[in-house]
Amino acid sequence: MRFLIASALLASAAIATPALAQDAPASAPEGKEFQGFKILAVTGIDHVTSSVDNVTGLSYGGVVGYDYQSGKAVFGVEGEIDGSTAKDCVNNAFTAGDRACIKAGRDLYAGVRAGVVVGNKALLYVKGGYANGRINATYTVGGTTTKDGSNSDGWRVGTGVELNVAPNMLVRAEYRYTNYSDTDLARHQGLVGFGVKF
Repeated sequence: MRFLIASALLASAAIATPALAQDAPASAPEGKEFQGFKILAVTGIDHVTSSVDNVTGLSYGGVVGYDYQSGKAVFGVEGEIDGSTAKDCVNNAFTAGDRACIKAGRDLYAGVRAGVVVGNKALLYVKGGYANGRINATYTVGGTTTKDGSNSDGWRVGTGVELNVAPNMLVRAEYRYTNYSDTDLARHQGLVGFGVKF
C-alpha cells in the first residue's frame, strides 16, 4: 500500500513538473505567491486499517483554507470534508444468507499548516489538526436491512507539495496519516488536489 501511495504522489509530481518552468502567477503580489484564500477538490487512495481488517478505496472531497506568507515562510488554516469508497462486506457472517458490511463514511478535518517556498513556485509543507471520521454499518438478513453508524474523534498529520501552475490556479500532492484515538481505526491517504486561489 505504501508503494501505491508513493506511486500516486510521484505521478502527480511528474504531471505538475512543467509548472516549475513557469513564472509565478502574474496576479500575485511579489513575495506573496502563496497567500490568500483557496478552494481545492482532492482525490486519491484511502487505506483504512483496524485490528480486524484493512480496506482500500477512493477518497474524494474538498478543501477550503487561507494562507499567510512572510518571505519564504507560509502559515495557514484549512478545513476539509471527504467521502470514501472503502468498504468491506461478508456473506454468511452470523447466519446462512445474511450479509454484513462496514463502510468508511464522511471525514471532517480542521487544522493548520506551515511551509517554505522554493523558487517562488513550489510550497513544501507539513500539516496537522483534528479529524472526525464516520463508520457506517449495514446488516441484511431475510430481506430486512438494518443500518447503524458511529463517529470517531482523532488527529491527522501530513506533508505535501503545492505548485502554482497558472494565475490563481494550483495543484497539490499530499500524504497524510489519521489516527482515531477512541478506536483502533487509522488511515493512510495519498491525494492530489486541484484548486483556485482568491
